[in-house]
Amino acid sequence: MHLDVVDLRTFYYRTKLGRATQRALQEAVRGLWPDTQGQTVAGFGFAAPFLRPFLQDSRRVLCLMPGQQGVMPWPPGEANRSVLVEEFLWPLPSGEVDRLIVGHGLETCDHPAALLDEIWRVLSPGGRVLFIVPNRSGLWARRDVTPFGYGRPYSLMQLESQLRKHRFQIERTASALYSPPSHRRFWLKSARFWEGLGRRLDSRMVAGALLVEASKQIYATPRAGLRDAVKRPLGVLEGLAKPRPRPVRNRQNPAGFAKPGDSGLFDA
Repeated sequence: MHLDVVDLRTFYYRTKLGRATQRALQEAVRGLWPDTQGQTVAGFGFAAPFLRPFLQDSRRVLCLMPGQQGVMPWPPGEANRSVLVEEFLWPLPSGEVDRLIVGHGLETCDHPAALLDEIWRVLSPGGRVLFIVPNRSGLWARRDVTPFGYGRPYSLMQLESQLRKHRFQIERTASALYSPPSHRRFWLKSARFWEGLGRRLDSRMVAGALLVEASKQIYATPRAGLRDAVKRPLGVLEGLAKPRPRPVRNRQNPAGFAKPGDSGLFDA
């Protein structure tokens, strides 16, 4: 079940913990995609907090919000780039998106298989999608003070397995949100320290969020006819004994041996 857009907006834009979360995830996303010059970048779910760094250099930025969640104008004070969409039927042509961020969209979806099929459709050949999901083993999935405490948390193996079943190739993985999900002043002030320490130690077991980058897998069309050329003639008669001459047999020579003066030694 999707969270309401009002609750999501309140957390990310009006709480200190939400702004710290937004900053940590923006840095993680930008570390994976440092350059999107001339590309179409989109987000699904509530991906608006993670899309802002791409507004400067991308050709186009779109924010798709599902109807079960609701929509808000984005970015504030600028031309609107967000749109309300049906969860499994996006108003985009096939192969339109070069980079797609799915945040608070997969773990709250009741039919993830249908969502993954729609994501595969809109991605361009060679396009990349980045899933940001709650870490099953992290503290953030066990507390409901943040949006990562709702929906279906994933382990890295579970998410990768599900993506491979829907024609995605896993490219890279990362993690973020190493500080505890607390509104206390100490943890908020030390959030940057914990993020840096967690990235250096690669402590994915305690991270609050997993980031999995995948590409669209396109199968090659098989060619008509034989796949492999016949390099040598088929030995149809291989293994059969070669014919041997049969000696002439007659009444005068029952043993079948030829005598001097016989005109023919063998049968035709």
